[in-house]
Amino acid sequence: MEIFSSYNIIIEASIIVILSFWFNSLSKKTNIPSVLMLIALGIILQYAMGYFMPDKPEFDGALEILGIVGLIMIVLEAALELELKKNKIIPIIKAMGIALLGLLGSAWVAAIILHQFIPEMSMQSAWLYATPLSILSSAIIIPSVNGLSETKKEFHIYESTFSDIMGIMMFYFLIGGLNPAEDTGFSGFSINLLITIVIALVASYAIILIFQRIKSQAKLFLLIAVLLLLYAIGKKFHLSSLIIILIFGLVIANVKLFFPGRLSTYLKKGKVSQMYHELHIITLETAFIVRTFFFVIFGLTIAISSLFSLSVALVSVLIIVSIYLIRFVILRTFFGSDIMPQLFIAPRGLITVLLFYAIPKEAQVANFESGILLFVIIATSLIMTWALIKDGKKPGVLLDEELMDSTQETTPSPNLEVTSTESKEDTPLKKAIDDSDITEE
Repeated sequence: MEIFSSYNIIIEASIIVILSFWFNSLSKKTNIPSVLMLIALGIILQYAMGYFMPDKPEFDGALEILGIVGLIMIVLEAALELELKKNKIIPIIKAMGIALLGLLGSAWVAAIILHQFIPEMSMQSAWLYATPLSILSSAIIIPSVNGLSETKKEFHIYESTFSDIMGIMMFYFLIGGLNPAEDTGFSGFSINLLITIVIALVASYAIILIFQRIKSQAKLFLLIAVLLLLYAIGKKFHLSSLIIILIFGLVIANVKLFFPGRLSTYLKKGKVSQMYHELHIITLETAFIVRTFFFVIFGLTIAISSLFSLSVALVSVLIIVSIYLIRFVILRTFFGSDIMPQLFIAPRGLITVLLFYAIPKEAQVANFESGILLFVIIATSLIMTWALIKDGKKPGVLLDEELMDSTQETTPSPNLEVTSTESKEDTPLKKAIDDSDITEE
């Protein structure tokens, strides 16, 4: 039976997308993250394909491409929701500090655990394997905290976004240390980061000024293509490419801040406002499709037998316990006793999987079981779900009827002075989340 014929692929892909929408609706009723349902679907397909196809096809290339595009969409989406104001400086700095301490602390302890329990794993390799397991999943967190208070919701959005970005930068910094001849150390890393920020700012201003003058209606995917191009070229030159995506999102979401005084005269405010709104919608839509196929393919590639290993369970449980102990200490230090349900909102997701597959061959350890990865992702997602249910809140649902309704009208960016029927108290953060009842994998 030819599973991968042209029409069969179209049928299979369409059914997966339809099931993904249904999983989101089911997630709203059961509070089970749809990411787990997608992984389960992939596992079922893995066994089904094994029945019809003796030779298992390779999906590593597709998984890597989907992961990179999904990662870009995650960061862009998060950046479009970040409002930069004076009264936000302290919450942003606090969230950044907590994200950094949580990342470093969790990675350090996880590296020790992996080094001790997995044979032939050096401490250097252990850090590389531990870093993906220490990064929060903004793709799961951002839509799941809709029911929390505004302050707690903002904290989780800031924290998970910074965890994503700093975790990725830390991972590639560690990779640089694998080759002493090319390793430039912390000073070289800092210079690299500074160059990336300058390029990102120049590119962001240029993109906004050019694209606001394009009259064609079909320009949003052109914009996405330009961002993907900048990201890929930046990677070729060993730059921190994700910073380019983050800064572009921040600039277009906060144009009033980045185009002050005379610079504002170069803006066509109505056009930029429309571009901001449409970009946010297309980012959500694209991210949904990419994440759907990413986690299904991930389910197709994982070794299920490793989940039933005692050593896998032991290592996974130790890492999970360390995650929440470290998080408890950090949150208690910064927030006192008011740390519920924040303590248990620490799921791992797409970036964890993506970085795991990005570990260089020279640092890979044959004895490492991928079941540890799956165990941690499932456990942290279920713990977050339990905490939100106990707190009386429900995770949102990705691209449900409210989002579809929102595509029928144009909502201007709150940072542009254009006519709007919305309250002046509405912020980009409030609009991006409250107007879109979203669940992401």
